[in-house]
Amino acid sequence: MIVSDLDHTMVDHHDTENSSLLRFNALWEASYRHDSLLVFSTGRSPTLYKQLRKEKPMITPDITIMSVGTEITYGKSMVPDDGWVQILNQKWDKNIVIEEASKFPELTPQAETEQRAHKVSFYVKKDKAKQVTEALSKILEQRGLDVKIIYSGGVDLDILAQGAGKGQALAYLLKKFETEGKLPGNTLVCGDSGNDAELFSIPGVYGVMVSNAQEELLQWHAENAKDNPKILHASERCASGIIQAIGHFKLGPNLSARDVSDIVHVQNDENASPRHEIVRFCLLNEKWRRAEVENSELLISGLKAAIHPSAIFVHPSGADHNIKEYINIWEKVYGDKQGKQFRTWVDNVLATQISSDTWLVKFDKWELHGEERHGCVISSILRKDTNWFTLMHAHQTWLEQSSQNEWIF
Repeated sequence: MIVSDLDHTMVDHHDTENSSLLRFNALWEASYRHDSLLVFSTGRSPTLYKQLRKEKPMITPDITIMSVGTEITYGKSMVPDDGWVQILNQKWDKNIVIEEASKFPELTPQAETEQRAHKVSFYVKKDKAKQVTEALSKILEQRGLDVKIIYSGGVDLDILAQGAGKGQALAYLLKKFETEGKLPGNTLVCGDSGNDAELFSIPGVYGVMVSNAQEELLQWHAENAKDNPKILHASERCASGIIQAIGHFKLGPNLSARDVSDIVHVQNDENASPRHEIVRFCLLNEKWRRAEVENSELLISGLKAAIHPSAIFVHPSGADHNIKEYINIWEKVYGDKQGKQFRTWVDNVLATQISSDTWLVKFDKWELHGEERHGCVISSILRKDTNWFTLMHAHQTWLEQSSQNEWIF
């Protein structure tokens, strides 16, 4: 299980090409989606979390911890955990928190979307943070509340129910998994700021502070965990630092398809799987249209050899086409995105073996053109021959409204 903060940890806001995030996406979908859990743990409210998903090429987590550990939801539909809500209701009164905090002129309320059932959030200048935190803590304790105040990012001050926080939310999940007999073999936590510190305090976890971690987290580490060999300060930024930690701690494969120099002539090995093949092909499509692979007859011939002669592609309109016809279209779009911000990624790759040598693979495929994105869900059938996978069938349905003329291969 990977438990990662989002802003400046999984998501690098200084990386306009989203290179590190896309590296992680490809690695996760090819090597981990089928038997591991991805948890996003963020200070963002559901509103701002969904906004980030529209802005960045993110994959779907199995679990989302939001609003600094005060909300836990499951799956794509984000089903809330009612048991967690009951725990946080103890010794918490949002109205009293707001009443007392409003008496501090140093505190500026954050947007209404950031005020949640078990979290009240403000902005405060760095030089006032400690003084305000100590004074407010005493006042709320005198009012009979049991709260936690977290300062992070050099500006954000969050007042939470005492039982809340990223660390407590993770501890709750681990206890729940253990009760169900589904405790992950290893857990890697990832962060960059003060509100991530609790994650590193959970017994037994591995941890990575990305290279761009803020002073407040590095100071916490120096004071509390500098001799802990299970916590790494990565030399790489954001998601690339997470990939580095997977390799450092030997938790599993850490070679993303985006790290392979020759994506065209990948040799099959014992790790070859339908998931790897789907990720590799979608990346090849991106490199083809960005003219980052050579336009050669050898490549086209190899692609055609990986498609069964009678393979059918079902367009969202319902029309059937022989897939090899689409190879001819694909040849014509070579380099049409050269020098442009064009990226592709896959999400929710699910491969189900339906016979000894055949798999049904379902996944979401996304293409990002600058600010514009198009997505579809694809169901495909792959058959494993001696040395490669052969595409037998593909069926595509739009994930969201797209132009009738838009085409995703």
